[in-house]
Amino acid sequence: MIRDFGNKTASDLYHNGSFKGLPRQYWQRAIHLLEGMEAVENFEELKEKGFPPSVRLHPLVGKRKGQWAIDIHKTSGWGMTFRFEKYEFLEVKVEDYH
Repeated sequence: MIRDFGNKTASDLYHNGSFKGLPRQYWQRAIHLLEGMEAVENFEELKEKGFPPSVRLHPLVGKRKGQWAIDIHKTSGWGMTFRFEKYEFLEVKVEDYH
């Protein structure tokens, strides 16, 4: 379940289905990922809910240690970042973090 959003991009995509800051061709994928995150309680469920292996769920390092990321698009740099605690996704962001 998503407890909170870390940026307007993620919030607007989830609640309104669009956001000008994210290229339009990635909206559907980002919305699908957000809906999946809302429907699960852990990473294993997230992987089982129809996400392809290309989702590349991975921990971040350095100053972002403790956060996780999922690729929205493999080569564009756009991804979803978040923290995960007690069965909740926190500070969910859609961003170009590379």
